[in-house]
Amino acid sequence: MGGGGQQTEPGEPASGKAKGVYTWEEVQSHCSRNDQWLVVDRKVYNITQWAKRHPGGSRVIGHYAGEDATEAFTAFHPDLKFVQKFLKPLLIGELAATEPSQDRDKNAALVQDFETLRDQVEKKGLFRAQPLFFFLHLGHIILIEALAWLIVSMWGTGWILTLLCSVLLATAQSQAGWLQHDFGHLSVFKKSSWNHLVHKFVIGHLKGASANWWNHRHFQHHAKPNIFTKDPDINMLNVFVLGQTQPVEYGIKKIKNMPYNHQHQYFFLVGPPLLIPIFYNFNIMHTMITRRYWVDLAWAMTYYLRYFYCYAPLYGVFGSVALFFFVRFLESHWFVWVTQMNHIPMDIDHEKHKDWLTIQLQSTCNIEQSFFNDWFSGHLNFQIEHHLFPTMPRHNYHLVAPEVRALCEKHGIPYQEKTLWRGLADIVTSLKTSGDLWLDAYLHK
Repeated sequence: MGGGGQQTEPGEPASGKAKGVYTWEEVQSHCSRNDQWLVVDRKVYNITQWAKRHPGGSRVIGHYAGEDATEAFTAFHPDLKFVQKFLKPLLIGELAATEPSQDRDKNAALVQDFETLRDQVEKKGLFRAQPLFFFLHLGHIILIEALAWLIVSMWGTGWILTLLCSVLLATAQSQAGWLQHDFGHLSVFKKSSWNHLVHKFVIGHLKGASANWWNHRHFQHHAKPNIFTKDPDINMLNVFVLGQTQPVEYGIKKIKNMPYNHQHQYFFLVGPPLLIPIFYNFNIMHTMITRRYWVDLAWAMTYYLRYFYCYAPLYGVFGSVALFFFVRFLESHWFVWVTQMNHIPMDIDHEKHKDWLTIQLQSTCNIEQSFFNDWFSGHLNFQIEHHLFPTMPRHNYHLVAPEVRALCEKHGIPYQEKTLWRGLADIVTSLKTSGDLWLDAYLHK
């Protein structure tokens, strides 16, 4: 059943024919960096060369090498017919008739039920955006930015007014971060090209960052959330240990780059204060220059030109630079606490090859709904629904949430929802638990 025989080129059908019939075992053997196959709707594709040209980046598609990528393919692409034309030249065969549609003993009933739910959601129009929602959101960001500048330009640059200006600018930056997230996920316009264009404007001109940098990083997180070596959001550069597996591994290997048993304490000094003003600022600029994202760099420069044009006359060059980093410092606290409360306390481990619903529910949790929570988190308090349906407009998350919860109850999958304060506290609690696990393994194993 499969290609059989010898291979002459990495990734080619072993039989040498244009199309072949393959087993899951054969597909799973093609999972190296230079030899990548994957399956979508039982069809086998050789993506080895295409991965380098993949718009979402080579890593996100490479994370599914040797696997069934059907659910991820459907989740990430709002126009399946459009992207099918890119898949067609990559087709090398299909699964043998005796092979199951799901790989690695995945629950076929669960996969089918989730597919049915997605079809029902599409028929209800929950993937259609309300343009007015996003227009008003953009408007309130611009209004907050304008108000911040007017306060110090009209009434002076005293400490109190500067602090108020900083809080307003940090609020505008945080809200712009949620808005660029909407366009980056192609959840606003029907045409992907329109989403990409406005995404560059919002993340570039309003935030001074890079759309390509964000895309290549964030889609990996969605494809394989909380999975070591695949989700960049849990790559802590050995500053923290996360989950229950990594701390024990580090402890057994006697790795002590930091006093991890105190990580729940130094998190307050290293995590929220430094992520955006230091790490992200440097990483974004470095990425745009080294990878030659010149369009992104041009958009980002329009942000800096506008910022210094507005604030250098009021604070001078040094003062406006100091104000810039203070605003990033405030924004970083907002960003880190909101984004990590949904993931850090959840299951973090090596690749287990679970189905889409299971992997997303194990790695995400929700924060209860309220007008403030929705606004404060950019509707990422519905993290579960966002991860299951990443192209869905965020104003529809609350409509699909009851159906997702019902499906989880049917299959015995925990659906976690917390208060905002519980979610924030769980970040620190989980860091302490991981640190204690490391210390125990370091001393006794």
